[in-house]
Amino acid sequence: MSGTHLPQVRSGHADLPRTEHVAHPHRLMLRSLRPVSRWLLRRRYRVQVLGAANVPARGPVVFAANHAGVIDGPMLAIYAPRPVHALTKVEMFSGRLGTLLRWAGQVPLDRFRTDVAAARSCVRVLRDDGAIGIFPEGHRGGGDLQRFHRGAAYFSLVAGATVVPVSFLGTREPGGSSSSLPRRGARLHVVFGQPIGIDAAPFPRSKEQVEATSLLLWQHMVRELDAAKARTGCELPGPLPAGELEPDPATGVTDLGAP
Repeated sequence: MSGTHLPQVRSGHADLPRTEHVAHPHRLMLRSLRPVSRWLLRRRYRVQVLGAANVPARGPVVFAANHAGVIDGPMLAIYAPRPVHALTKVEMFSGRLGTLLRWAGQVPLDRFRTDVAAARSCVRVLRDDGAIGIFPEGHRGGGDLQRFHRGAAYFSLVAGATVVPVSFLGTREPGGSSSSLPRRGARLHVVFGQPIGIDAAPFPRSKEQVEATSLLLWQHMVRELDAAKARTGCELPGPLPAGELEPDPATGVTDLGAP
């Protein structure tokens, strides 16, 4: 594993976990919505996208992003150089919003159990040389990566994927609530960091392999987040107001997210 190389070995759909009979998430609106959404966002905010050239043009990619504001998920889907199937908490998939998310190719995730269906959907995308999005912190917060779950490591090990760190800055005002939007005209930064290639690990992948890879990715993402702050001159918004931090399973590899 190194900072710039592309993974050399990837599993096929017949390898475990088998995905040849798993439906690929919807793609009908995944591409068509992006140009219109960019236009709408740029009418309200000053959006700057940096480091897009760091994203491989082909092959399986895991976009791993920090998470401070409610707008982070939509911005990842809209501004990533490649269409992204992002893991999104299942609570969002109700009513018209849920229908839109599904047709836009997003993957519902139950964070409080082992969600086999969500995992297989993401592996299917990666084995089709597509891109998935994941927020390793698990929920919105300070965006400082103090919590770091194992999902990004697991998916990259299964598919032999390239992990691209994504740093969101300006997507929540200091002191802003979990569901608040930045003020009109605010500067929002999306910074795609240096990719890191993870070679595929054959089944069964051990807990130790996943944990070691998670720690490697966490350290890399922290460095890239620091670099993004220095490059943009922006800071994170700080913690959420008291009582607004959502419950999140203690399945991380860092001190505040460790079992």
